[in-house]
Amino acid sequence: MEDLAVDLLRGVNLYLVGMMGAGKTTVGRILARELKYRFFDTDDLIVRVANQSIAEIFDRLGEEAFRELETKVLGELAAYQNSVVATGGGIVGRSINWGYLHYGIVVWLDVPVEQLIQRLGSDTTRPLLREGDVKSKLQSLLSERERFYTQADVRVSTRRGEQPEEVALRAIEEVRKVIKSQTRDDIN
Repeated sequence: MEDLAVDLLRGVNLYLVGMMGAGKTTVGRILARELKYRFFDTDDLIVRVANQSIAEIFDRLGEEAFRELETKVLGELAAYQNSVVATGGGIVGRSINWGYLHYGIVVWLDVPVEQLIQRLGSDTTRPLLREGDVKSKLQSLLSERERFYTQADVRVSTRRGEQPEEVALRAIEEVRKVIKSQTRDDIN
């Protein structure tokens, strides 16, 4: 099944979007392995480029400076092929980023807020979750971003208890459907 997906993809990048804690990095690594693609995580690259943690960037320079770095990193990654890219949860909020994301296939990992709370409840490293109630903050962020996430080419809604490998295989299957559909549209 994966070989067929690789053939259909023809080197086109996959960009994973979704809320923090959705599993973009974990699923992205599995997808890259299955597709024999390279894997990049925009947050990891930002940390390397800035030589400071994301929390430090937010504290010292502010969210806007972080978003600028995020856009720069995404722009550079868009020049590559054969890559799976896990993005930061807020990358979808800037229209310029969509110009880069549309160089590939955008996959939204849609995870219910309740699952995000379980995954992130004790995480103190996320700048956007530092203040206030985690549940209300996540719900607020999701309501701000959901209209952007729905613009993805593929939506993979995760199920409770589902393993990352299962999510990755479902993502490959959904990407295959989109590519086949686009190929049929091109022929007609």
